[in-house]
Amino acid sequence: MGREAVEKAFADIRAALAVLNAEVDGCGSEPFSAADPLAGLAEGSLDILAAAGAVEAGVAGLKARAAMKYADTAHALAPPGMPVQAQEMAVAAEIECVLALGPRAASAFLSVSHALTTTLPLTLAALQSGTISWQHARVMVDEAATLDAAGAAALEAHFLDPDTPRPAAAATIGEMPVHRFKHKARTWRERHHTESIGKRHTKAAADRRVEYRPDQDGMAWLSACLPADQAMAGWNRLNALSRGMQGPHEARTLTQLRADTFAEAILTSGTNTSSSRGSIDSPSVPADTSTGAGAGTDLTPSSRIRAQVLVTVPVLSLMGVTDEPAMLDGYGPIPASMARDLVANGADSFYRVLVDPRDGAPLEIGRSNYRVTKAMRNWLRLRDGQCPFPGCSNPSLDNEADHLLAWHHGGTTGISNLGQPCPKHHKLRHTSRWKPTPATKNQPPGWTSPTGRHYKSEHQDWEPPHWPESALSAMPAQPGGHADYLYIPRSPGEESLHRVLYGSS
Repeated sequence: MGREAVEKAFADIRAALAVLNAEVDGCGSEPFSAADPLAGLAEGSLDILAAAGAVEAGVAGLKARAAMKYADTAHALAPPGMPVQAQEMAVAAEIECVLALGPRAASAFLSVSHALTTTLPLTLAALQSGTISWQHARVMVDEAATLDAAGAAALEAHFLDPDTPRPAAAATIGEMPVHRFKHKARTWRERHHTESIGKRHTKAAADRRVEYRPDQDGMAWLSACLPADQAMAGWNRLNALSRGMQGPHEARTLTQLRADTFAEAILTSGTNTSSSRGSIDSPSVPADTSTGAGAGTDLTPSSRIRAQVLVTVPVLSLMGVTDEPAMLDGYGPIPASMARDLVANGADSFYRVLVDPRDGAPLEIGRSNYRVTKAMRNWLRLRDGQCPFPGCSNPSLDNEADHLLAWHHGGTTGISNLGQPCPKHHKLRHTSRWKPTPATKNQPPGWTSPTGRHYKSEHQDWEPPHWPESALSAMPAQPGGHADYLYIPRSPGEESLHRVLYGSS
């Protein structure tokens, strides 16, 4: 019965697919809505799309289990004395042929399937139930790869265990795009890895590299894997230079200007040269006769990250007492040593932001006037991280503060009534029936589509800062209250640690 049962099950699936395709074509036995067939077809197509995604995930889980079951039985059936490496090659070749995959793709599929079926049971269960996609599962496998068994279990539990406390309004990992989940999983991994991020960064920096990949139509990709602060500084510099070249007589888009600026910088001996396509301004330095560089060539390092980028550093980490990761706005966790260097050499000013040590979230900043102050804009950056529209990664520097409930409709200028959508989604809000849902001081707004479907927002993963035992033992008890510590530079080389707040927020 085994083979017959499988054949019948897949025949039923193919029959079901035929029915669903007929429904998508509007040729079903009954319309989705007799009163409004067109609107009903639109709504029904979304239902089919959502359910198909869940079924697709379940099939992916089935494929992973079937591949591993085949591998286990193939090893058991292998001739005595056959080398293990030869067995694995034979299994991979079979998988390649059955699924029409290349060697690298088959190897990756088997690696993910093995991790799911041996060390990540919650991930496999979520995949089979259709609550996460295969791509989400691959992210979990990638982030758990360098963790020990306990760390991998903790990573899974944080995102998939239903008993893990999380805001009711927060999107689950299956409800957010894969690239956003990858950022959240990477952030958790960096914070909870048993080896400090500083040590891991030192090892990873040894693998820095530039890669070249051909593309279509005479194009190619040139990418670099660099330390995060260098990469972010380079990206910010490209943006600044390219935006400075925009104007009424410049026909190139910002994207094209970035590409041209980048190409000119690496194809010349410096970044202070001019071309027929525009000039790139940099601080001029004397010609370097030892290298043969011409006059006007700038050989100094590109400008460092300045005050336009938020670096959130736990105060004790900043002082070198702990090695807790800092958060670089637009990137994620960075080593404390990198943050200290940015603070010492790259920050023009500091902003006083009170952080609740119970959960690590910034505290409310209230205002009653219409104008959104600079402090409130910075607070929004800390609360949301990026545009709050589901899946949008537009960084906070490009976003616009916006009243959720309009001022002329009674809305206030408080953090709980503000969002910071990117220009694209700000325009979407005011030119369509997409509407943001209410926010709170610590939770960004979600969105409701024109069809009435609600899409949850992604929430920041706030965590209370780590306190060393020496600090905890010296701290006086404060029943019902909490303390907040701030690093306040008074002058170059002068640092102080102040207890600035006790009591309620």
